[in-house]
Amino acid sequence: MHRDLIDILACPADKAPLTLTVESADGDDVVTGALACAECSTVYPIRDSVPNLLPPGYPG
Repeated sequence: MHRDLIDILACPADKAPLTLTVESADGDDVVTGALACAECSTVYPIRDSVPNLLPPGYPG
C-alpha cells in the first residue's frame, strides 16, 4: 500500500479517518502494518502491501 493512500482512506464501518502503523516498508510502499480507526477501535491489517479493509463480521 502506498503511504499516500492514508490521506484518502476511511474506516469502512464508520467513515472515520484511519491511522497508519508501519511494520515493514519498501520506500513509500508499506509491505506490512495496520490501519486503525480511533472511533471504533477496529484494526485493519496490511499484508504483502494489500490493506484488508473488509468490515468486521463481513462474510467471506
